[in-house]
Amino acid sequence: VSNVHKIKLGFADINGLPESEREDEARRLAVAEVQRPFDLNRDYPLRAVLVRLEDDDHWLLLTMHHIVSDGWSLGIFTREFSKIYEALATNDEISLSELPIQYPDFAEWQREWLQGEVLDEHLDYWLKSLAGSPALLKLPTDRPRPAQQSFKGANVASKLSPQLSRSLVEFSHRQGVTLFMTTLAAFKTLLRRYCASEDVVVGTDVAGRDHVETEGLIGFFVNTLVL
Repeated sequence: VSNVHKIKLGFADINGLPESEREDEARRLAVAEVQRPFDLNRDYPLRAVLVRLEDDDHWLLLTMHHIVSDGWSLGIFTREFSKIYEALATNDEISLSELPIQYPDFAEWQREWLQGEVLDEHLDYWLKSLAGSPALLKLPTDRPRPAQQSFKGANVASKLSPQLSRSLVEFSHRQGVTLFMTTLAAFKTLLRRYCASEDVVVGTDVAGRDHVETEGLIGFFVNTLVL
């Protein structure tokens, strides 16, 4: 990519707050940045704000729209950003591996590939595979399903004991499957029990990086598949 876009670095100075309040305020600013939407017709899909807690203590808030990044990309970004920061801090030479292609190259290839007979073949496969699948999973809930989906929800975290985790891994090895396949089967069995249906549709995301040239790129490659 020949053109380089310079983003404007925002700045928030909270050094004047009492020391006991600074970290909470920095976290509040971080949440506000995450919740501030992008206007993709006008905004660059990356924002940066530097928060000063003290003269020698700063937080850098980076917010990226999902359209230009995925989980794999964040790992690349973090590693390269840290490497550049360390080089600048120690006056060393910045050394990053040359990329064989850029994301626009991949996007152009994908557009040229996914059309005509190839596109028709993919659409035909999924239309046949998903024919007759339930539109909704009729789970028993403690309140009626809203007429319009709001995407409001919550997360519940549960940790498995080390012993149970090892047992699941060993069981998966004996069956010749991955741990993901084992836990997915258990999850689908649970859903079948609650919804009393043998046809359970579950979505999962995959990395979508089928070519070695894409492994070092930052971009949106992830693909959602129906299981």
